[in-house]
Amino acid sequence: MKFGVALAAGAALLAIASCGEANKALAPITAAEVNGAVIIAADQRPGIWLSHGRTYSEQRYSPLKQVTADNVTSLGVAWTGDLDTNRGMEATPIVVDGVMYLTSAWSVAYAYNAKTGERLWKFDPEVDRARGVSACCDVVNRGVAIWEGMIYVGTIDGRLIALDAKTGEKKWEQVTVDQSKPYTITGAPRVVKGKVIIGNGGAELGVRGYISAYDAKSGEMTWRFYMTPNPNKQPDNAASDKFFADIGNASWGDNGEWTETGGGGTSWDGMAYDPDLDIFYVGVGNGSPWNQRLRDPSAKDNLLLSSILAIKPDTGEYVWHYQTTPGETWDYTATQPIMLADLKIGEETKKVLMQAPKNGFFYVLDRATGKLISADKYQDNVNWASGVDLTTGRPVEAVNARYEEAQTQLQIPGPLGSHNWHPMAFSPDTGLVYIPAHTLPTVYADMENFRYRPGAWNTGTDFAAAALPTEMSSRIAAAAASKGQLVAWDPVAKKPKWVHDYPNAWNGGILATGGGLVFQGALDGKFRAFDAATGAPKWETDTGYPALSGPISYEIDGEQYIAVTAGWGTALPLAGGVGSRDGAARLASPAMGKVVVFKIGGKGELVTDESFPPDPTPVADDFGSLAQIEHGRELFFNNCMVCHGDSAQSGGIVTDLRWAPAPATKETFAEVVIGGKYATAGMASFAKVLTPDDVESVRAYIINRANEDAKAAAAAPAPN
Repeated sequence: MKFGVALAAGAALLAIASCGEANKALAPITAAEVNGAVIIAADQRPGIWLSHGRTYSEQRYSPLKQVTADNVTSLGVAWTGDLDTNRGMEATPIVVDGVMYLTSAWSVAYAYNAKTGERLWKFDPEVDRARGVSACCDVVNRGVAIWEGMIYVGTIDGRLIALDAKTGEKKWEQVTVDQSKPYTITGAPRVVKGKVIIGNGGAELGVRGYISAYDAKSGEMTWRFYMTPNPNKQPDNAASDKFFADIGNASWGDNGEWTETGGGGTSWDGMAYDPDLDIFYVGVGNGSPWNQRLRDPSAKDNLLLSSILAIKPDTGEYVWHYQTTPGETWDYTATQPIMLADLKIGEETKKVLMQAPKNGFFYVLDRATGKLISADKYQDNVNWASGVDLTTGRPVEAVNARYEEAQTQLQIPGPLGSHNWHPMAFSPDTGLVYIPAHTLPTVYADMENFRYRPGAWNTGTDFAAAALPTEMSSRIAAAAASKGQLVAWDPVAKKPKWVHDYPNAWNGGILATGGGLVFQGALDGKFRAFDAATGAPKWETDTGYPALSGPISYEIDGEQYIAVTAGWGTALPLAGGVGSRDGAARLASPAMGKVVVFKIGGKGELVTDESFPPDPTPVADDFGSLAQIEHGRELFFNNCMVCHGDSAQSGGIVTDLRWAPAPATKETFAEVVIGGKYATAGMASFAKVLTPDDVESVRAYIINRANEDAKAAAAAPAPN
């Protein structure tokens, strides 16, 4: 492991930023004046939100304190802005000089007057909607970066675009990926020392991950760091060459599916920067395929999968790494948000890096060296490993945790993790990290007859064999076992200070404030405030739809604002059962995506457009043999489930196939699945993956599921 040292440049930047005025507010700035020194001095301008996590440390803590536990109940809507799409909302806004910059689904960027809500401009990168089939988890985007008058956005089809902050006019554009492969970009860029740094996604489908740095003014690429070896273990003429020659190549075997798929390792979210040490940190994702037996039969560690990587932002030079899940085989990414802090541990104040990745353990590392300080379960029910050996840094895996040895294995967490992309926050006032955790059990199963299919899902995990039974009672029981938690984690005591339980999993990102509050949205459409020290609920309101993105706070003319984007975008059902008409079962509507902004005494109105599940009326009678229906089930779980839902129960953003007209006949269904009739809506043709007979088997399964659920709905008691 290589050790980092502080560079004079980083120290100089810090000195420029502070200028001996650590406690003195600095003068307002314009978008054109945003640079590294300004972001480093963010705490001297607490009224603006300059970077994805507000500061380079990514703590998502706002020093603003006008809104407190005593007056939070006076919060009202200041303004709302429609985001013109019913797909998922995951963006964290940027606010500077009275303007809010944010993104919606399909990588569309917006600028709003942050006081009044007037839309100033909109930029649509005009992504080919057929590209949506390559997006594992909806066509979302987590936000923009700002630097010297430019706004930067990554697009779902792999482009990086620079826009004029005043007008939204495109200044330059770079294609950052091989667009013939299923790469995507969903994460927000970061800008460090004049370089725009961006990663990518797509490991589930089969790509080789990397991050790249581009000159903020010209768009010229300055360096690239790959996260898996060149398939021939030869140099790439990249910043990562030395790492793989010295360390990385030896951690991969010479054969296995990774040589075809690229091995995965996409870096699609978590990043942070320490200007004092001049080290940039990035989280690395899962393997491709997930299943290590198939990916690399040598069963080696497979660096840098599921790792935290520290590099130099000027050159991409390797500094250190820490691997959270060696030989990962469960989709346990380490791409979750990374944050930096100074913690007093014993008698010593340590500069640490903290992360709660998917695997269910909370890691505290020395951010200069990568040395492990602590690693503890932040959810008690994690069962794939009993703990982490602090000497070796390796997890102590449970017997048969690797499902290739056990055929099928019920695991907590599943591939959605104990924590996913939803931002966590740290309050220096309480010393607590606030984690949006959830329990979503999954049965893993080895795919014995795996074959690599370019552009299709290539996890090597048999979702059909692992699927829970489809009977209504079993699905209800499985849903009951799932839950969400807001965990207030003490990283020094290594245990939760308090926990708030949610009945639904997938609770939202978090903001901590100087007013002693923690803000969070949830799957039930509520946006809440808690006492940061005790967890006591202090306020809640209805945002109309789940507000799962990262909230922010800013100040204009002496008034503190709290802002969050709201909108739903996964295959997970929101709430309610089949045919439910209760008020929580809000599904897709044209006006779904919104930015919602609150302030004390706000008198604005939040208009929501409720759209309920269709009546459970199948479009055809059952057909096909039991064998054909079972074959259709296998094909559905391994090709369609990620968008259209477990057992064909959709979350509402994409069509619920049980009640859709297309499965009514062989011809109409084939027009969609093979003919690509709805490619412009994101439903690309599966002609390269499924035969006509396969498609008819999938249709038989969908019709069978529709009839099952229609009968169950008819027999269910009427809602109160």
